[in-house]
Amino acid sequence: MSGDQPYAGHDGTVVLLLTLAGLVATPWLLVRGVRLLVRARAARAATAALGSAAALAWAAAVGMYTWGVLHLVLFDDQDRSRACNTAVGDRRLTGYDPSFIPLHFGCRTGDGHTVEAVIPSYINPAVTVLGVCALALTLAGFANARRKEEIS
Repeated sequence: MSGDQPYAGHDGTVVLLLTLAGLVATPWLLVRGVRLLVRARAARAATAALGSAAALAWAAAVGMYTWGVLHLVLFDDQDRSRACNTAVGDRRLTGYDPSFIPLHFGCRTGDGHTVEAVIPSYINPAVTVLGVCALALTLAGFANARRKEEIS
């Protein structure tokens, strides 16, 4: 964000693209995870079970991030301003501090502090934990599949 636009928020095009991608990817990953789970149960295969768990964890992480982005879609400029004024209280609002990673819509105050508004506080910790779990499960699934190939 440049200094000449202190109240610039997130880029609307990126917000729209992230929303659409999340709304498509989340159900797709969820269906994929459930299908792999059914296949794993029928075949009693550990690799498919790890793949299922990884897909479901990715679905949860992407879904949680999309939920946070939806807050940006649902809040227009006036709603953001009201949320910031409520969050900063008696301090003077001097601008916004938006970011996509981590998902953040901060309200800068005259005393140099940034107060979070609009995005619920649980979004980033949940996305982080779910993303780490999904990555670990994905890597474990690849390692298990590779080990199976070496044995065969």
